[in-house]
Amino acid sequence: MPMAITLDRVLQDRGLTSKELAQRVGISETQLSLFKSGKVRGIRFSTLSKLCLVLDCKPGELLDYEPDPADME
Repeated sequence: MPMAITLDRVLQDRGLTSKELAQRVGISETQLSLFKSGKVRGIRFSTLSKLCLVLDCKPGELLDYEPDPADME
């Protein structure tokens, strides 16, 4: 998958736990865990916006693009 989730790093930098973040954003810990592990196919813009608001960050701080040359074939 060309997208890497860097949420753990941001959480650590902010001194927050996954549980605290899930509560503040209004999603379940399971949903947050699936997102962090990259096991979701997508994320709603509204959820991404809430994550960024709570974490005081931009979407690019939560996601990294790592192109896979095989995807171009």
